[in-house]
Amino acid sequence: MHSHHTVPTQYWHKLEQGDRVQCDLCPRYCTLHEGQQGLCFIRACQDQKIVLTSYGRSSGFCVDPIEKKPLNHFYPGTSVLSFGTAGCNLACKFCQNWDMSKSREMDTLAGTATPEQLARAAQTLRCKSVAYTYNDPVIFLEYAVDVAQACHEVGVKSVAVSAGYICEKPRELFFKHMDAANIDLKAFTERFYYKLTGAHMQNVLDTLLYIKHHTQVWLEITTLLILGENDSDKELHELSNWVRENLGSEVPLHFTAFHPDWKMKDHPSTPAATLLKARNIALENGLQHVYVGNVHAEAADSTYCTNCGHKVIGRDWYELKAWHLDVKGCCDKCGHVLAGHFDPQPGEWGAKRLPVRMEDFV
Repeated sequence: MHSHHTVPTQYWHKLEQGDRVQCDLCPRYCTLHEGQQGLCFIRACQDQKIVLTSYGRSSGFCVDPIEKKPLNHFYPGTSVLSFGTAGCNLACKFCQNWDMSKSREMDTLAGTATPEQLARAAQTLRCKSVAYTYNDPVIFLEYAVDVAQACHEVGVKSVAVSAGYICEKPRELFFKHMDAANIDLKAFTERFYYKLTGAHMQNVLDTLLYIKHHTQVWLEITTLLILGENDSDKELHELSNWVRENLGSEVPLHFTAFHPDWKMKDHPSTPAATLLKARNIALENGLQHVYVGNVHAEAADSTYCTNCGHKVIGRDWYELKAWHLDVKGCCDKCGHVLAGHFDPQPGEWGAKRLPVRMEDFV
């Protein structure tokens, strides 16, 4: 067990020329001299090796509804213990968590927690799962994997909220330990990815394909819509078509509203009408579970039977208002199986948000 905050990592190699080391965790392939940090800020070159410098440190711990991740088909109504670290391997100009992800200050990492402590806390607080979120967990892979293993030992599930920007080998290790993932598909043009996130789209599509076809991880997708950048009808048709053809019609897709932040304060907030239009386009293209986020729209937040159209889960923000699934997760009207993971009874956590002090779980 690591108590120290700096731990060795395995995804890197020394370059033939000079004294630099290349990080092979994500497709940025940062090449670092001794003492330098990668773009993600928490992987650095020490003694000619790449180390993770934020092991066991967090920007805070909080119990949330699972629907906030957002996951609508993974034990609805249950609570999830959420945390993140500092740093990120994307450079999104519209970042909605920039105070944490863009932090170059380890001071934001007030919380410390061993994997065992986190597992104990989740168990004591009766959380169904833990979520690696707020910033991207692929960059703190070693910590996330250790936490997932400790949690699995006490029957707590693991949820990754990620932009999916990770190389092939670490991707296999990371998702081997996850039970569910919400992946940000930030747009459906390489132009957007390159211009606004400093990344490439194909790597993210590869992650989506890998999760869907080579793992047992429950997958949902989120697209944050920004007016004039990724909300054209053409792009939304292409995105939803790709999801249906490559991942299947039952993968839930969430369209969420942008609010002006970080380096894009000149862009307006996304109106509800834009999200509802996007949802209609995705439904027209054969996707069966399409949701909107950050706006109030009960009909568009609820879940319907793909066979008979009966409302099987009614949602109002993060509150469950109706539950029409039998104990096996089937529509109680026609018996059709709903895609996802469901307990015999819905969770009762509701919309509460509970900050947690890890010192209480030593």
